[in-house]
Amino acid sequence: MADHQEASVTLPSEPASVPVARRYVADCLAEWGLPGEADTAETVRLVVSELATNAVLHTFGRSPTFTVDVALDRDEALRIGVTDSHPRWPKRLPAAVQQDNGRGMVIIRWLAAECGGRLSVTPTPEGGKTVWITLPWVAAA
Repeated sequence: MADHQEASVTLPSEPASVPVARRYVADCLAEWGLPGEADTAETVRLVVSELATNAVLHTFGRSPTFTVDVALDRDEALRIGVTDSHPRWPKRLPAAVQQDNGRGMVIIRWLAAECGGRLSVTPTPEGGKTVWITLPWVAAA
């Protein structure tokens, strides 16, 4: 198996794309050696769901598509990025926010930290942003 692998998919910014994004990433990871029942696989599915949902709900129609990038460096980490073309960056809310929505980034940040990873946001040349999650790669032994 290659030491470095990458995959990418661009989907319409609509709710039906969220499970498609989640399934796409899960299939990539399974192909690359991470069993679907692994704790990391479940974390990744949840993170992709949250990031894709944010790309659909919080771009207010200003991003007709979003892209999911998956990159694996077997010696280092798994990186998953969700890119949209909306210029507004996610807000960092305190962990104690008491509301029904807006906690996706808090959840993602917590999940990343729990797995020894991190969350970051980078601008795109077109004026949008990519929200990245980086996790240590823990493949089946």
